[in-house]
Amino acid sequence: MLKIVKTSIAIAATSLLLAGPAHADINSALQNICTIVKTDDKGELRKKMKKVQSDFRLKLKDYYSGVTCGGNSLIRTAMLNNAVETGTLLVKKMPKGDLKSPEQDGKTLQAWIAENGLDSNPITAVINDRI
Repeated sequence: MLKIVKTSIAIAATSLLLAGPAHADINSALQNICTIVKTDDKGELRKKMKKVQSDFRLKLKDYYSGVTCGGNSLIRTAMLNNAVETGTLLVKKMPKGDLKSPEQDGKTLQAWIAENGLDSNPITAVINDRI
């Protein structure tokens, strides 16, 4: 009986030690996502999103609001850098409801697009089709 208790405690302690760093590693996994979006590398972005989903069981909607690139969201960054391929992928992977909701600065994507004069950006058409 004592062996079972000791073994259970050892397993529990080991699992806690291994589970702790997993949440810290999400930051390193998403570290270069802004660069990927800015350079319009759709294949690399798709790999990054798939890796985060398989390693941490997180979809884009789960970490989208926590990632900023120079104060802008990923879709805004794609629009400012004319990264049509990655911007389109991001818009298609986001739930429609999240595309309509305000971002960190309190503005929706449509309001921000109108404010910055990006109505002619190809990503704007994709956003309008999704909403």
